[in-house]
Amino acid sequence: MLYDDIEDPESVTPAQLRAEYLAELAAVIDELGVDAVAEESGVDRELVAAVAAGEEPTVELADAAAVLAVDDGTPPEDAILLETRDHLLLGMTTAVLDVDTIAAEMDDMDGKQVQQKIEGRAPMTLAEYARLHRFIAGRQD
Repeated sequence: MLYDDIEDPESVTPAQLRAEYLAELAAVIDELGVDAVAEESGVDRELVAAVAAGEEPTVELADAAAVLAVDDGTPPEDAILLETRDHLLLGMTTAVLDVDTIAAEMDDMDGKQVQQKIEGRAPMTLAEYARLHRFIAGRQD
């Protein structure tokens, strides 16, 4: 699941994490079908089809949560989003990280943007989430 711990952060890149997240989405889509997932999740059908085809489109975390939530064995979309955000925030606490320290490692985000994305006040892509998740996990050790 998106919010699972990263066992060995040093052995995985953000790109690999993003690929794992996309594979999770593709598995749900493969099981239930593109049309069913698009309809039930409210995510654009073209995006769902692109993920199913193995492409690497830009996927927002909210859309990923909506797709995952379509699966009966998965928590609702809002619970997934809250859990991913809580996971990042708890990781920051454990690693004693603030948003400015994280932003210094993110080429395209400042501290305010990092905070807004983690708090859910600004959209976050799976690529951004993978970078943040990997960085925070790497600093927890």
